[in-house]
Order: sequence, then structure tokens, then C-alpha cells
Amino acid sequence: MGSSRYDADAYRSYTRSTAHYTPSSYTTTHLKPEFDPKKITVRESKRSDLNPHPTPVVVALDESGSMGTVVEAMRKGLGTLFEQVIDRKPVSDPHVMAMAVGDMEMHEVAPLQVTQFEADPVTIGKQVEELFLEGNGGGNGHESYLGPLYFAAMKTDCDAFSEIPPRKGFLFTVGDEEPHPVLHKGLILKYIGDEAPNDLTAEELVKMVEANWHYYHLMVMEGSHARYHPDRVKDLWRGLIGEHAIPLTNHEKMPEVIISLMEVVAGRDKAAIIKSWGKGTDLVVADAIAGLPAIAGSGAVTGPVAL
Repeated sequence: MGSSRYDADAYRSYTRSTAHYTPSSYTTTHLKPEFDPKKITVRESKRSDLNPHPTPVVVALDESGSMGTVVEAMRKGLGTLFEQVIDRKPVSDPHVMAMAVGDMEMHEVAPLQVTQFEADPVTIGKQVEELFLEGNGGGNGHESYLGPLYFAAMKTDCDAFSEIPPRKGFLFTVGDEEPHPVLHKGLILKYIGDEAPNDLTAEELVKMVEANWHYYHLMVMEGSHARYHPDRVKDLWRGLIGEHAIPLTNHEKMPEVIISLMEVVAGRDKAAIIKSWGKGTDLVVADAIAGLPAIAGSGAVTGPVAL
């Protein structure tokens, strides 16, 4: 998928028609087959005439409890994400996939849902609208953020990975809780449909995705769990992925933070990235990228770049 391209006029029309949306506007009451990981053999990010050097971008959103606001904020921010990636060029030809994440260990109906990779915000936005926001969560302080890692490692086929030199995609999980320490093989079978030979630890899954993906977790500090247990959330995530555990202090600025992280990876100056955003957004971005090391690079991406 991902054979279309960003069209500003089409997106303006789409935003006008959906401007009134809130999380309660998501009326799907079941797991749709097209988003069911068990029914998906592979999700593809392939080159096309319009997108000759696609960069896969996965954004996996916690939809448990109050986190439905994060899903809607992402849908509303898709235009910013595509516009700014095209303008700033931290990567080439973005192909965006959205996932919805719940809690497998609480045996929810749909703790993992997966859209297609798409190259324009209208097409992916309409798919996000169709996700089932189950909105449960078990009150155990964890969500199944490991599910997206497994899916990205095992069920994606992206041309970027086989280019010469190969390029990595970007994988972002977003939520206010901690990951489960283990993804059990029985849950992989139940919800993803694969017969894994053994359980996989969080550390093993991070290592699996790092071969082809720049992985970050955005800690939603406004979420109820992170508000009450901020140190626990930060300590556990930083123990797992170090500085790639990113504080997100305003979930409505999620697209800008994602773009800024891409720019850091592209080797751009952090101070310049922060200054490039408007008042208010710059503070959120500063909080997010402050702990990241500078990365040597030209800072300018005019075509495919090995990252």
C-alpha cells in the first residue's frame, strides 16, 4: 500500500468534514477483520512512481481508558505530520501505519489493531476512524506495547530495508503506562496468529525491532497513570530503551515531536529544531529531545538516506 501522495486541498476538505470529531465519534463496536493481526499475513511499504523511496513510519497508540484522546489527536495531526515531513525532509516519502494498543493480558477483544501503510493523511485518517476504541485496560499499570514491536519485526515487508545501503523505518509506541516484561507465546498465537516457539522478553523484542527500525516510546505524561506514577513510568522505560524513552508533555503536539525525533536522527542541530517550532510547541519539543545525543550528519535529506 502507500501508492498515493499528500494533497493539501484533499486534506483541507477532510479536516473540515471531521473538525467536530472527539473520541466519542469513534463508533466501531468490534474488531474489524481488515485490522485484525491474525488475519494479516504482512503489511507492505513498497516503492511506487509517486513514492520512489518510501520510509515506513509506525505509530502505535494506547487506546485504553482515557487514552482515546491520543488516537484522535494523532488523526487530527496527520496533516501536520505529512506536511512537515515533506517540507523539512528528515526522511523521504513517508508511509504511515497506525496501530491501536490495549492489554492482551486482560484478554481484551482487540488489544492490537493494525492499519495499512498509507502515503497520504486522508486515506490513513479514514482507517483510524474505523478502529475499535475498546477503552478498557486492566488497572495493572501495563499495556501491550510489546505487540507492535512483534508485529513490526515479524509482519512487515518494507522496501527501505533492502535498499543499498539499507534504511531503517521509524516505530513509535505512545502511552502513559509501562510495558509488560514478557510477551507470552500464547498471547502471540491468540492475538497475532503466529506460533512462536517461546515467550519473548521486552529486551528481546527491542533487539528484534532495532535491526530495521528506530524505536521510540512516547510517554504521555498527561495520562492518569503517568501523572500518578511519573518516576516509575520513566524509570522502567529508560531502563529498557534508554534515551529513546521520550516524555510527551502535550499529546496534541505528538506529530511535531515525532518529526523532531526524525530530524535528530537525520543529524540536525537540536537547538535549531526547537527554534523552528512556534511558541508553546517549542517547549514540548525541547522536553522531548533534550536527553537525546547529537547525531553527526548533514542535516539535509534530498533523497534516500541510510539511517
